[in-house]
Amino acid sequence: MRGKQRRFAYNADAENVIQPGKELFDEIKGNWCKTFFKNNNPLVVELACGRGEYTIGLAQNFPNKNFIGVDIKGDRLWKGSKTAYEQKLHNVGFLRTFIHALDNFFAVDELDEIWLTFPDPRPKDRDERRRLTNNRFLDLYKPLLKEGGWFKFKTDSTSLFDYTLEVLAERKDIKDLVVTHDLYNSELNAEHYGIVTHYEKLFFEQGERIKYLKFRFGED
Repeated sequence: MRGKQRRFAYNADAENVIQPGKELFDEIKGNWCKTFFKNNNPLVVELACGRGEYTIGLAQNFPNKNFIGVDIKGDRLWKGSKTAYEQKLHNVGFLRTFIHALDNFFAVDELDEIWLTFPDPRPKDRDERRRLTNNRFLDLYKPLLKEGGWFKFKTDSTSLFDYTLEVLAERKDIKDLVVTHDLYNSELNAEHYGIVTHYEKLFFEQGERIKYLKFRFGED
């Protein structure tokens, strides 16, 4: 417990973590580039970022873009925040909130890209509405993305990937959908930029193929 308390105390002081109790928490919507990053670079969000490994990896690859990792678990965000400081990555921030509250912190057309990497698959039928590729979440993401912005999704879960494809097939506003059931052995392999998270490596070593898709939202 003391370890968690230290991490929470760290987050409270960390300038690259936005969370309840901080002034920017209630003022950041629509102002990420101006107020937080102090530039006009493209804004990219990773949902359910955990320890921020992917957020950090993207920030290293694209120094001229701004990246925000979103997760509710403060003891996980601590790791990403600390790594960003150690590596002097000024294009990284972290937001502690629930994904379903995303529109409280991002304005319409504020995001250039959204990544969803290895979310909880929520395999039980009763948890379908909690899957982060459920229609209610897709409807949440859509207005936040600028026109032409990509939504990118990686998972090891075949059931969640197949479910997501079914959801997308029923929507009329999905365009430019690109899909692979074996990312590492596909022509899309370069699109993960060599970033492999701890759990991604474990899943792969256990024989799981990494699934990946991307799409843009169009008109209904």
